[in-house]
Amino acid sequence: MKKSVIAIGLDAAEPSLLEKWMSQGYLPNLKSLKENGAYGSLTNIDYYKAETPWTTFLTGCLPEKTGYWGPFKFQKDTYNVEEIQAYDFAEYPPFYALGDDYRVAAFDIPQSVLSNQVNGLQVLAWGAHSPQTSSHSLPEELLGEINARYGKHPALHKDHGDWWDEAYLNRLQEAVKAGIECRVAICQDWLKQEQWDLFLTIFGETHSAGHDLWYLSQTDHPLYPYRHNHNNDPMLEVFTAVDSAVGKILTGVDKDTYIVVFAAHGSGNNTTDVASMLFLPEFLYRFNFPGKVGIATEEDRTRPSPMITSPKRKTWTGEIWQRKYEANLLKRWLRSQLPSKFYKYLDRVFGRPLQDLRSPEELQQAGQSLFWQPTMWYSSFWSQMKAFALPSFSEGYIRINLEGREPKGIVSPEEYDSLCAELTEQLSQLKNARTGESIVKKIIHTRKSATEDSPKLPDADLVVVWAEQPADVIDHPQHGRIGPVPYRRTGSHRPHGFITVTGSGITPGSTLPEGHGVDLAPTILNLMGAPIPEYMDGKPLPLISVARY
Repeated sequence: MKKSVIAIGLDAAEPSLLEKWMSQGYLPNLKSLKENGAYGSLTNIDYYKAETPWTTFLTGCLPEKTGYWGPFKFQKDTYNVEEIQAYDFAEYPPFYALGDDYRVAAFDIPQSVLSNQVNGLQVLAWGAHSPQTSSHSLPEELLGEINARYGKHPALHKDHGDWWDEAYLNRLQEAVKAGIECRVAICQDWLKQEQWDLFLTIFGETHSAGHDLWYLSQTDHPLYPYRHNHNNDPMLEVFTAVDSAVGKILTGVDKDTYIVVFAAHGSGNNTTDVASMLFLPEFLYRFNFPGKVGIATEEDRTRPSPMITSPKRKTWTGEIWQRKYEANLLKRWLRSQLPSKFYKYLDRVFGRPLQDLRSPEELQQAGQSLFWQPTMWYSSFWSQMKAFALPSFSEGYIRINLEGREPKGIVSPEEYDSLCAELTEQLSQLKNARTGESIVKKIIHTRKSATEDSPKLPDADLVVVWAEQPADVIDHPQHGRIGPVPYRRTGSHRPHGFITVTGSGITPGSTLPEGHGVDLAPTILNLMGAPIPEYMDGKPLPLISVARY
């Protein structure tokens, strides 16, 4: 028998933080849902954890099945990286593409696609964080009508900035709060139109707040003591606004409707951006070319320089690029003092190596959208390296330059395993220069052998999962010090989520066994009384026995 379900996602909302705030009385609506329904923890993939959770949720399939590991794809024939955005869903469609038998309203789902198999309303990329899809809708005119009536989300594609930019942080806070208010009005309007079999929306505002407001909220972040003009907790304010919004959306909902509130993954102190985007590619450059340095060296390794708490450049990319190593001391000093627009003149005066790191400007002019990622600055050397780092938003991704796979591969299949072992051993020696602790939690080998090359495997041969402690400067016994450098975003992803379900037959205050993010889609379908595709890797969580007639 069909049942109505309202599902509300909180993007990258850390469950341990929500539970603390609920216990302190800050999130009364979420607390009420937890106490009046079933609540459980979710785990997720702890590598590729920034890139895969939404595709896993939408398909009910693990990335090993979909072959989707993230929005970037390495082009092995050209040693280039292409931004492919969301999974195309050609093989496995969104779980809510249920055909004519079910009425569905899907509003602002990140990293999804429009589907002709959805009987109802679909709006994508209205206000999602990093939606990885264009702003469009079905019916086609619906998005324009929403924007005309409620306005565009003021944070869409504008929630990327730097922690030292106070003006940006203030704009972000106002933008996400305004977006939350608009989202409430839109959801209330849609819910009044009819009794949907499934109404699904995702609050992307929690994701935006987690990335950029984390250090203003959490006392264990290294930058927390240096925050300026913030006696309040701006991240908590965003979450209290979301809590209030959830309450307003659910006001007056039919008592027979199942309510699902969830997060497919969470957040924590950012331990990935600097490590994956800079430390790893620089380490691999030094590993491949012993004695050479690309960026951010500190020759005196007795004690690290103080943490950088007041960066001078407008962007993190600018801060890192100005730390490019120059053998000439005068050129190095001038580079640290002058705006980047003068670097080309320094090259004319002092000269430049025949082969050098590719500048962000050079990459941007060549049409490379990832020009801002330091991983890409090393791309001119990739064909000469045994192993190199790929662009990432989370873990460190290492590609082996393999003979027979890459056009200029220099590692024979017979050397593959020994090189992977050597890299694993070398990476384990990377230490936080301030604490002496390892910055590597574990290293995952994604292939059983050099010959395993299924198109559904990730591009990376090795995945470096970083320890959950921020580091701005690291040491390696052979390859020296990298840093100090400024932190980038202060919050990043964790593979922990949650689910709470209320409705008929759900025992108030009950606790669910730990599930997986891949279980969310079949759980919602089960509550709806809808068929669960056999191909799904996930299984319904044991909430109730749903009667089917």
